[in-house]
Amino acid sequence: MKALSTASTGMLAQQLNIDVIANNIANMNTTGFKRSRAEFQDLLYQNIERAGATSSDAGTVVPSGIQVGVGVRAAGVYRITDQGSLQNTGNTYDMAINGRGFFRVQLPDGTDGYTRAGSFQIDQNGALVTPSGYPVQPAVNIPADAIDVTINQQGVIEAKLDGQVAQQNIGTLDIATFPNEVGLESVGNNMYLESQASGAANLSTPGQPGFGVVYQGFLENSNVNAIAEITSMISAQRGYELNSKVIQTADEMLSAANNMR
Repeated sequence: MKALSTASTGMLAQQLNIDVIANNIANMNTTGFKRSRAEFQDLLYQNIERAGATSSDAGTVVPSGIQVGVGVRAAGVYRITDQGSLQNTGNTYDMAINGRGFFRVQLPDGTDGYTRAGSFQIDQNGALVTPSGYPVQPAVNIPADAIDVTINQQGVIEAKLDGQVAQQNIGTLDIATFPNEVGLESVGNNMYLESQASGAANLSTPGQPGFGVVYQGFLENSNVNAIAEITSMISAQRGYELNSKVIQTADEMLSAANNMR
């Protein structure tokens, strides 16, 4: 009885769906987090009677045939890259990108990581770093005698030094875009890595065509919509229950057939 195996694939699919939704809800307050959505595809079909087959010597053709599906499978987990709302923090080194792009960070192994979470700090040497201590690229060092630091929307960083009137340019941030942002590899800690699916990084200063702008003193909130996620969770739960009901019903039907006298 195909219903047993078919419904079991449905239960596995809804289990994955719940796993994805749970991760979205868990990260609803994570800075720069992008929600995900599980995508599914139907499995192969068994052709009991093929559509278009000849049904008689007179040349009549079967109009629709008989095809029975054998279930569902996960096709992928798709990242939704919609812009999150911007929250004013007032912190000098908090930065948010409004539009496309990622901040570039140097990881411990020397490779570049990419993030939307701009909650930066300065280390003991004055370097601009992530909360994990990874330096922002290109490297920016804040002078020890700086009494104020400003960052404009084009990523230009200027410091007002003690005893000086004019501000000093100390660096410019660049941001990266990708041909396929959803193809980036998530590695945790609000960090992504370039992959073959994402394509090579395109680097430019903020505000250029196709690149977002930087807002100092802001952070980008997660783009998770709690109400939408709860609705999806209820739908997935109902789907799981219905598939389990199909297995129960199929089992009862088999029991009835086995008990026939």
